[in-house]
Amino acid sequence: MVGIFGPSGAGKTTLLHVLAGLRKPDRGRIVLDGEVLGDSSARVFVPAHRRRIGLVFQDNRLFPHLSVRGNLRFARKLASGADPGSIADMLELDALLDRKVATLSGGECQRVALGRALLSSPRLLLLDEPVSAVDAGRKSHLLPLLRRAARQLDLPVLVVSHELHQLLYLTDQLLLMDGGRCVAHGHFQTLLHDPEALKLLHPGGIVNLLRLRVSKHQPADGITLCSLGDSQLLRGPLARCPVGDGLTATLRPEDVILSLAPAEHISAQNQVAGRVKSLVRHGDRTLCCVDIGTDLFVDITYGSAAGLDLSPGKSIWCLFKTYAVKYLFEGAAHEDSLPPARAV
Repeated sequence: MVGIFGPSGAGKTTLLHVLAGLRKPDRGRIVLDGEVLGDSSARVFVPAHRRRIGLVFQDNRLFPHLSVRGNLRFARKLASGADPGSIADMLELDALLDRKVATLSGGECQRVALGRALLSSPRLLLLDEPVSAVDAGRKSHLLPLLRRAARQLDLPVLVVSHELHQLLYLTDQLLLMDGGRCVAHGHFQTLLHDPEALKLLHPGGIVNLLRLRVSKHQPADGITLCSLGDSQLLRGPLARCPVGDGLTATLRPEDVILSLAPAEHISAQNQVAGRVKSLVRHGDRTLCCVDIGTDLFVDITYGSAAGLDLSPGKSIWCLFKTYAVKYLFEGAAHEDSLPPARAV
């Protein structure tokens, strides 16, 4: 799974349409699994219906006159490889099969659109802003379904989103676009060390994405203690999920204070020891990567970094408030195979 990120007008949706065969490029070459789908110099252009590429649009584009079952049957006619029962079960569509499209919520429509795409037995799945029209509660249900479906079907996926934290919940492999061109691609942690890539990523709102597990609730204090890896214990707002459950949480780099020593008599209850891994200057600010058992990115002014005499290998303390920890998908998104914590 690869996430495609960039500003509005960068060409993200156009790229998906070209790959799917909905638009013919002026020049270039497209090869999927050894098959040439397009080659302007050789005048080769395989039409969309012969490419076996599934595309889920932002607005789902279901057939409104058909039921859910009818929409799925239409896709089933195009290919014979996928099992309708297993797809419906995976995407939790069984209870919706006899419903009309007009009666479905945004999240339900996107699940049906995804099911329709998967039933066409695609070799590649393209997702264009798959949860943009879905409310926050349903996003926490739909995104884990997307990730689980791709893993179970062992299907390559390209997903476009303007929400960086959503992309990095699904994958840490990114392709960055700007002005119709790919300007950088690779592992997210590597891209953050590239000043040119950082120019695209930073305006989108970089935020640390942390994998936590609930250790203890303290209702009287309004906090939940969560473990981060094997040794670190973080305080977050009171969570609704049981002890032992996993949580995906965010922590903004600008909400973290760096200190040369732990501090007393302050309201920041989270004080975590770490070691500086790297420093990347962007404008008058510095993005500092601190190893606290996982990479934690902290955004401070260049003057503050100089005043602390920060350099790779230096011991440092990361201080942040309990309510700076925000739960992204509370009790709904954790899996034992969840990718490592990372910055978004």
